[in-house]
Amino acid sequence: MRTWGPLTAVSLGTFMLLLDVTIVVVALPDMARALGASLGDLQWVIDGYALALAALLLGVGAAADVLGRRRLNIIGTALFAVASLGCGLASDAQLLVAARAVQGLGAAAMFATTLPLLGAAYQGRDRSVALGVWGAVSGASAALGPIVGGVLTEGPGWRWIFFVNLPVSVASIWLTLRVVPESKGPAGRRIDWAGTAAFAGFAGAGTYGVLRGGTHGWTSTTATAAFVVSALALLCFVLVERRVSQPLLDLRLLRKPAFTGVLVGAIGYNAAAFGVIPYFSIWLQTVLGMSPVRGSLVLLPLAGTSFLVAAVGGRFLHGVAPRLVIGVGLLLIGAGGLCMAVLDAGSSWPSLIPGLTVSGIGTGLVAPALAGAALASVPPANAGTAGGAVNTFRQLGYAVGVALFGTVLTSRMQESLGHDAAHTAAGGGAAALHGTVPADAVRSAFAAGLNTTSLTAGAAGLVAGVLVLVMVRTPKEKTVPVTVTAAPERAPRVEEHVR
Repeated sequence: MRTWGPLTAVSLGTFMLLLDVTIVVVALPDMARALGASLGDLQWVIDGYALALAALLLGVGAAADVLGRRRLNIIGTALFAVASLGCGLASDAQLLVAARAVQGLGAAAMFATTLPLLGAAYQGRDRSVALGVWGAVSGASAALGPIVGGVLTEGPGWRWIFFVNLPVSVASIWLTLRVVPESKGPAGRRIDWAGTAAFAGFAGAGTYGVLRGGTHGWTSTTATAAFVVSALALLCFVLVERRVSQPLLDLRLLRKPAFTGVLVGAIGYNAAAFGVIPYFSIWLQTVLGMSPVRGSLVLLPLAGTSFLVAAVGGRFLHGVAPRLVIGVGLLLIGAGGLCMAVLDAGSSWPSLIPGLTVSGIGTGLVAPALAGAALASVPPANAGTAGGAVNTFRQLGYAVGVALFGTVLTSRMQESLGHDAAHTAAGGGAAALHGTVPADAVRSAFAAGLNTTSLTAGAAGLVAGVLVLVMVRTPKEKTVPVTVTAAPERAPRVEEHVR
């Protein structure tokens, strides 16, 4: 490498924003106690960030091409830092959720500009090295999130999972200003504001409908209205994208089964692999009585196996069709979910190890291959759109998974505990039920709920795996090797923004 400065600056920001996707998982019980948060509040603490990141990623990437990628990256990092301070100082759950959404906006500006900045700063072999390191950092951040969150929550307190972003943000901005060159997209680029707003409305209203449906019933006025708004927003998005000259997402690409199959795989991957993890974390801490650190270490089989498989898999799977790697990986994630559906009132954390390990193997296969498969399924001119769409649908899958699986969990629990007690226990308030609900009944109900949730997640992984194996068939699949990074490093035009 000629210089490590730009790579260090970009990777620092990437590590921080992706860490915050999962860092809150282990802190949820402490947040619930400190803020009096309900299950719905806790779900929005996760989904507010993931949804903002997913819904705005494509639009912000287009804005970066017009306004300057380094400039928008710095603005995004500064906004992320201010929002992190707001999260740490939040006095109630509503303020925390709002600050998390603003955090997601800043993260979208950071994430959308990372690859274009690296593409402008490095050429040739240096670019390949830079993208490889960036991919490794991306994978490590998601894996380390729960562990870092557990250490900070048990140490200085849960608010420090947000305060720690402040010095890192300052360092990232300072380094970016010093060593990262400015770059822009082709002249004449326009921002599709209408498409951005419509997609954000579709994603946000749909997720809100799932959350409200689980709490108040699927036919309740609120849930029905949310789903109607989501459907209308999706219709508006389609109409806008068909008419604008520079759409966020070229809808003609969706006619390609291979590309659509990759997007299905991206949604299924993040939903099935990670959507149920927050509820296992709540069970480990509030029902089994584990500390945040011990609770986070239980998840090591998933994180460690995933990282190991991703690191060594590229060498042994070189030249294997991406659809096979992704499809088999999703099937393993689905199988892992089924393996975790073995809990009862007397179960403890070792019951999760086989399922987490199998899911970790699948995760290590899927994550590095998704971007390459998306790029292989579209013409080179659409490489930027393909990469951005995969990142968007991954985050959307996580947000929807958290919302949907929370609904499944509470629906199953309330069969034996009743509505109020089920939502209290699922939201981290099992201790508040002492004296009114027998502890064994809570353990039994939570275990039954997690079993049903794991079965649902497992089924989602299996269905996604089958669809990928059936749909992702392209002439290029024999020539596109599986890489060990999550970055689209083989894109012919990696210097374009990831839209």
